[in-house]
Amino acid sequence: MILELQNAILEMIAKGEPLAATLSTLCLMVERAIPGVTATVLKSNGAGLATLAAPSLPQSYSAAVDGLRVGPYAGSCGTAAFLGTPVVVTDIEADRRWADYKALALPLGLRACWSSPIKSADRVVGTFAFYYREKRGPSTLEQKIVDACVHLCSIAIERDERVAERQRLTYTDSLTGLQNRAAFDLALRTLVTPASRGWGIIIADVDNLKLVNDTFGHAAGDGLIRVVAERIAAAAVGETIYRLGGDEFAVIVVGEGELNLQRKAAEILARLAPPTDCAGHVVFPAVTFGGALTTDSMDPEQVRQNADIALYHAKEHARGQFVEFHSGLGTALTRRFRAVRDVGLALSENRIEAYYQPIVRLDTREAIGLEALCRMRTHSGDVVAAAHFHEATKDAHVAAMLTERMLTKVAKDMRTWLDKGLPLQHVSVNLSAADFRKGGLRKKICQLFEAADVPLEHLILEVTESVYLGQRDHVVANEIKALRFEGLKVALDDFGTGYASLTHLLTVPVDIIKIDKSFIDRTRLGDAGMAIVEGLISIAGKLGIRVVAEGIEEEEQARRLQEFGCKLGQGYLFARAMDGSKAGEFLLAHGQRGVHTSSARQPLRYSG
Repeated sequence: MILELQNAILEMIAKGEPLAATLSTLCLMVERAIPGVTATVLKSNGAGLATLAAPSLPQSYSAAVDGLRVGPYAGSCGTAAFLGTPVVVTDIEADRRWADYKALALPLGLRACWSSPIKSADRVVGTFAFYYREKRGPSTLEQKIVDACVHLCSIAIERDERVAERQRLTYTDSLTGLQNRAAFDLALRTLVTPASRGWGIIIADVDNLKLVNDTFGHAAGDGLIRVVAERIAAAAVGETIYRLGGDEFAVIVVGEGELNLQRKAAEILARLAPPTDCAGHVVFPAVTFGGALTTDSMDPEQVRQNADIALYHAKEHARGQFVEFHSGLGTALTRRFRAVRDVGLALSENRIEAYYQPIVRLDTREAIGLEALCRMRTHSGDVVAAAHFHEATKDAHVAAMLTERMLTKVAKDMRTWLDKGLPLQHVSVNLSAADFRKGGLRKKICQLFEAADVPLEHLILEVTESVYLGQRDHVVANEIKALRFEGLKVALDDFGTGYASLTHLLTVPVDIIKIDKSFIDRTRLGDAGMAIVEGLISIAGKLGIRVVAEGIEEEEQARRLQEFGCKLGQGYLFARAMDGSKAGEFLLAHGQRGVHTSSARQPLRYSG
């Protein structure tokens, strides 16, 4: 009988059957084997007991036992759990250990109770009990059966605890103790709320985590995350809080009637505001929030996406504040997501191409260089200019991938032109802020051009004012200095449209400035723009900085620019952007002859 019992219960444990079902089966099998015995299993948390299995006792009895405190006079089970040894009570009515509980047992005809502790190592995790309907203790056979049952119960409970711990670790963030992204995803999949209750999501992003990590170290960053978690939880009592990972948190807000996410977010922001100590450093938490409410029949995943859109909007336009989603918010970000998707697909299918627009001498109209322009070829064969997928470049990952693809293609085309002996001097390639932020730009450029066997002296890097001069931490400026050390030339693109002033020309390390088309369009008699362009060309010349006028479309513009002393220009007047093959033909026909070009394969300088 014991072997049959062991096989049946061990099979249920191995199959992962629920603990309560497994132990109820154990109790019923024992009761069938020993007529007149009622078996129960209680679980102990060290202080109290709860019913795991009591299939032959009324539910009311189990409910009354739940929460029973362990102690020296807590019935048979409470006392066995307290002492850690078996307790045999042969007369419930007379035994003082049952004085407070006999009223529960006697009406059911239970006259005696023998309880044995279930242990995991030295820890009592529960009790296994036999109730008798007569005043007696256990027989020798019953002792053997109970020994086997206690062992089986121990195995089952230990396994259940391991499963519960794995479950806890699966759904708990180790740093904050909050539920994690997996728990958040599960909550959204299983969320069911009555029609009378509304719900929404607030997503929080810690703005200054990277700054804290970089300035004070990761111990301070971890401290900031813990403080933010504690303060959000304190301000959102009654709501479910999640750490989605990194610097992002989420709150699922549920309530009667119409919810006010704005008020809830304001409460959290107010709680977050005070400074805190993080690993010995005073830090002011900076957190941005986005949120969205559900509407009739809206899918929970859509609510999450709407909250994400609101957060993205807040990070761009309302740092440190809360933005709630409304239908108009999704339009711009939807365009961005679509652009990111389209460009990502084009990259994977090798449909990103390099086109080239010549830069010419205004006097001879000879080409002295080319600007590489990113183009995307559609599945129908159309070539799309970068302006049509510019939104995608706001994604740092996509922007960096585009630059790497462009550098690779440009280096390959340059090697082809040099091998043909074409009069190539320079090709300029545009860089984005993401290229500098990602790190390793200098090494990447040197490796790509070394692999293509193209000397770096033929490459010019173009950086817009907003990228170069709009960075407060000098990351871009420092990287450009390192690139110029490698012999690269740097052009400041779109000059005059962003942050630049003439004083910047005294301090920023650039070789070329490209005057934006918006100024070139104003080179007409009587237009104040003429004076600006003329003065800029004069000052740049005295500083030894070359000038390229962009967007020249009329002969009159070219003539006036020459009068101002501008030597180089670019625009539709001379040529539109063309693919690599046509650009080679243009260089053959219009390239400046008699100028040294390093077509020989020379080793490249590379440091670090």
